[in-house]
Amino acid sequence: MEYTGTLWEKYVSEEERKKKKKEKKLEDKRWAVVSIASIPLVMTLGNSMLIPVLPTMEKELDITPFQSSLIITVYSVVAIIFIPIAGYLSDRWGRKRVIIPSLLLAAIGGVISAFTAWQLQNAYWLILIGRTLQGIGAAGAFPIVLPLIGDMFHSEDKVSSSLGIIETANTLGKVLSPILGAVFASVIWFLPFFSIPVFCTISVLMMVFLVKSPKIEEGPKLNEFLRKTKKIYKHNRRWLKSIFFIGGILMFILFGVLFYLSSVLESKYGIGNIKKGFFLAIPLGALCIASYIAGKAIKENKSLMKWVTFIGLILLAISTVVLSFFESLWLLIGLFVIGGIGIGISLPCLDSLITSGIEEEFRGTISSVYSSMRFIGVAFGPPIIAILMKKSNILIFYLLGGLAVLCVLVCLFGIKPEKHTVR
Repeated sequence: MEYTGTLWEKYVSEEERKKKKKEKKLEDKRWAVVSIASIPLVMTLGNSMLIPVLPTMEKELDITPFQSSLIITVYSVVAIIFIPIAGYLSDRWGRKRVIIPSLLLAAIGGVISAFTAWQLQNAYWLILIGRTLQGIGAAGAFPIVLPLIGDMFHSEDKVSSSLGIIETANTLGKVLSPILGAVFASVIWFLPFFSIPVFCTISVLMMVFLVKSPKIEEGPKLNEFLRKTKKIYKHNRRWLKSIFFIGGILMFILFGVLFYLSSVLESKYGIGNIKKGFFLAIPLGALCIASYIAGKAIKENKSLMKWVTFIGLILLAISTVVLSFFESLWLLIGLFVIGGIGIGISLPCLDSLITSGIEEEFRGTISSVYSSMRFIGVAFGPPIIAILMKKSNILIFYLLGGLAVLCVLVCLFGIKPEKHTVR
């Protein structure tokens, strides 16, 4: 009996050890996802936090509204150019080897912008140089997050739920940006510039110590890589083009609507500064919660991903068209909340379809093109809405509603729920 008991104790002890090891691995993965999620949060803060500060910058730097808008635009335009390059390098060298230097470069750009704004009288052009470096850093940071999540998990439901957390962090950055930007600027107008290097440094430390990305073999040479990428795109072009298009339009609508709401709150309802930030946070908060729930719910079900995206786009289309008929402030906010939910449930689905539908070797490059399309939407949404606001507000919502309806059709006929691979 003693012998049997000893064997049983050894067996139980071994099972306990395996269980604890498995629990530790899961805990490590959770902290890794949190660390990775800090990147879109920081990159979003790095750009959107400056929006409420632009009028103050115009006075302090003695620049025009167009010049102040370049402080935002240059960040996105530079990122659009460098994202595909960063995607290729991440496929060839590994995700962390691209993300960490990119975060450091974004921090350096923030230091340059902050220091020149603090110490120099004619700081505008040096601020733009700093913002350019931040844009390059952003290109190698946030877009590489999607393929990194895909590399870390073999289970697609873990991928989708983790991508839901990533989109939640991205949206949380948008929620916090107008509030933090206004709060920091109320202390010293250039304080938002100083906060960016601090946030980037925190992300770097978390990536270094808490994220163990899978080792990937060095990718093919450029010529071979381009040939294979062309083959992948040709084989998958229909659903890839559909997701690229929808992703870009969703960001165009989101940032266009935010620009419109920001302008209307101040000009029509007299709501500004920190109070305006809280009003903007309402629809963005709905988007944030919707992203998290959708990421948890879709799991591995690609058919569900398609139809959740379809429903989200329907909600967005209805809310943007109906907006043209009402002027009540709270009804306006309520309709924006519905549109935000529509965008929020769509984004994790699109992320999961891209991440799980492409081979690991080319995941960084393909997902970076998707990220570029999203940045294009971010860059062009506000200026186009600003032009239309001078003509007619109804035109704005007809345009946005029409684009949302077009996305519904593209989703319905262009996205295939089955997994796509290259033979």
